[in-house]
Amino acid sequence: MALNIKPLSDRVLVEPAAAETKTASGIFIPDTAKEKPQKGTVVAVGNGNKDHDMTVKVGDSVLYGKYAGTELKLEGKDYLIMREDDILAII
Repeated sequence: MALNIKPLSDRVLVEPAAAETKTASGIFIPDTAKEKPQKGTVVAVGNGNKDHDMTVKVGDSVLYGKYAGTELKLEGKDYLIMREDDILAII
């Protein structure tokens, strides 16, 4: 199912990865203690602008800052829209 959204300029739409539900030692983390994920998948990419060509593409797994982007909900799913400069790395 394709999303009906096209980011403008150098903006990127990212679907955050699910928050961890269990620690490495096997302890379950309650919903109130879960941290926001800093990893996600690029879902849509803008065209860039005259000074900036886009580096990321749809399908890339990326790392971004803890407070990067603006949260939005589309078709019942959570997404972040952010500038490409807020993305720290492609993994």
